[in-house]
Amino acid sequence: MSTDNQDLDHNSPAVSETEEKIPDYPLVHEESGPPPSLSSRLRDPRTIVSLVIPIIVIVLVLVAFPSFHFDQLPSLIAQANPWLLLAAFVVYYLGFPLRGYRWSILLKNAGAPIRLRDSTEIIFISWLVNCLVPAKLGDVYRAYLVKVNNGTSASLAFGTIFIERVFDLFAIVLLGLAAGFWSFRSGMSPEVQLILIIGLVVVALLAVGLFLVRNFGSRLVRRLPLPTRVIDFYDRFEEGLFSIKARNVPLLGLLTVLIWMTEAFRLYFVVLAMGFNLPMGISGGLFVALIASLLTAIPFTPAGLGAVEGAVVVILTSLYGATPTQAAAIVLVDRAISVLSVIIFGGITYIVSDKTKGPRATPNAAETAETAAG
Repeated sequence: MSTDNQDLDHNSPAVSETEEKIPDYPLVHEESGPPPSLSSRLRDPRTIVSLVIPIIVIVLVLVAFPSFHFDQLPSLIAQANPWLLLAAFVVYYLGFPLRGYRWSILLKNAGAPIRLRDSTEIIFISWLVNCLVPAKLGDVYRAYLVKVNNGTSASLAFGTIFIERVFDLFAIVLLGLAAGFWSFRSGMSPEVQLILIIGLVVVALLAVGLFLVRNFGSRLVRRLPLPTRVIDFYDRFEEGLFSIKARNVPLLGLLTVLIWMTEAFRLYFVVLAMGFNLPMGISGGLFVALIASLLTAIPFTPAGLGAVEGAVVVILTSLYGATPTQAAAIVLVDRAISVLSVIIFGGITYIVSDKTKGPRATPNAAETAETAAG
């Protein structure tokens, strides 16, 4: 690869705007400054539409259910066990330091060490952005924040974020398959079989894609009539993507499984808290939570708003025997923990964090390694 190693040398000053002349990612202007502020993005008509329309659709769909009783929702939610809801909240938020630790390992392997506290904080802020604006722009903002605060190439950071998504997708599909087989071991409906087949196809396509990129990506890019800066961008991206050391793969895999188990236990505790006595179990919670997590990747709405709620209601009613009102209550409480609480606490973090205030001096390699080790 043609990546200039000096750009990744943390003994030198942070990579300047003129040194890293690479193509702009959407809303991350590598050469012209930071992306638009979160407040301006929230005032964007497209963001407003992406928030309002799914909510309207959800309400209309629920009202269309003959057995849905909107007036019963408040009482169903009010009777939830507060201690189990607290357990759901705590286990969900344990996932953020786990995500931060995993990302810090990937960045360290790529030659850009970062403290666990910093990686966790940046991820949490990016979650806030994903909950408020569409198109998974939180990942874009995450790369920008690590660039201005750690002197890391944004394209290299994107490579580490992409490999995170690869680990996540493999974990979601494989854990979902296992949970689906166990949860429906007495007999699978055609809908469940279709979901499992789609999962297997996705994993197979992803594996083939990674193989092709790893073995032919760089050569293909150099044969295309592309500008030098595009090739440089690809080199940095690939360096971040394939920076994993073999000895770290088991740890990264374990962390990924633990991360998605926090998602499963969150939903499982919510269902227990509501007291509806659904035949789910932890395997059912894992199955439903993983499908919902896949749908959050839909780029048209923030945090998959609309798609996630609709899919979970359908799954809970058709596969687990919940009434539409019960399913709606579960979804509202679960999304209050996974989305609304992130908006509240993430908003506070966004305001008080020094990482959102702009560039700061980047420590040299020795200082960074020392803080990362600490």
